[in-house]
Amino acid sequence: MLTEFLSTLNFSFAVTGPIFMMVVLGSILKYYGIIGQAFVDQASILVFKISLPILLGMSMIRTDIATVFDPVTIANASLSTFLVFILLTLTASIFVKNPRDKGVYVQGAFRGNLAIVGLALCVNLYGDAGIAKASIVMSILSLVYNILSIYTLTTTLTDKKLNFFSMIISMTKNPLIIGIVLGIMINLLHIPVHPVIMQTGDYLSQLTLPVALLCIGASLSFADMNDTKTVATIAVIAKLIVSPIIITYIAYLSGFSKMDLGIVFLMSSTPTAAASYIMVKAMKGNETLAANIIVMSTVASLFTVSIGLAMLKTFELI
Repeated sequence: MLTEFLSTLNFSFAVTGPIFMMVVLGSILKYYGIIGQAFVDQASILVFKISLPILLGMSMIRTDIATVFDPVTIANASLSTFLVFILLTLTASIFVKNPRDKGVYVQGAFRGNLAIVGLALCVNLYGDAGIAKASIVMSILSLVYNILSIYTLTTTLTDKKLNFFSMIISMTKNPLIIGIVLGIMINLLHIPVHPVIMQTGDYLSQLTLPVALLCIGASLSFADMNDTKTVATIAVIAKLIVSPIIITYIAYLSGFSKMDLGIVFLMSSTPTAAASYIMVKAMKGNETLAANIIVMSTVASLFTVSIGLAMLKTFELI
């Protein structure tokens, strides 16, 4: 039994290992000055505005949309994420004493890095089919994440009223959403795309995950951990252990297929998204707490995702 579990754990590390090796490499390259902050800033913009939207769009163009668009999976993932958000909001006062830190804590505990780490994990486990199916789930969950993040940060950091119309308009300008929508339109309308453009798109797509993972590694910083370590630790436990258990269990009870269950688990168990720090900083919240949650969850997720995959594989659920 132990030998079988260790073999399964080795399978899990084969999925997660390459991703986190790239993150570690990014950290090492930054430490030795081979890449600097200017590179990280510019490469992050390149990934977010160009290569990642193209990757998602190309995936949609080449996919049989009918086979990957599953309303049940999308609704299940969205509603279970909303449930986790409500639980975090209701229990935030138990763990967070400073009222202005509650929104930072809640966002850090539910908002995962779907676009980079989530997609990379799904690619490693399921290949191109993983990209297509995960992209649809990611696009919807990204909208859910943005709405819930804006709500929790606005209500805890400002006295302003939410402007839902402006929020929706802002989200429609998101390059990732645009890439997915364009790809779906080209696919469904059977718009011909010249092979040269497709090949160029493939080149740009191939930049996405390695460059993005290097940037994540180069952005990690363990400075100023002490002041917010307790709250950050609780947020990380909620993000990497509590949330995936709740969301994956709900998907299991809903009768998800092995592939769908695996994608839901991988998406729900990703470390906290870097975008959470950007939003907190822009709204003058506790940016140190936000940064520490990202750093700690990124490092810890190597182990939690691997163990979670091993357990699901052991019980033949994926």
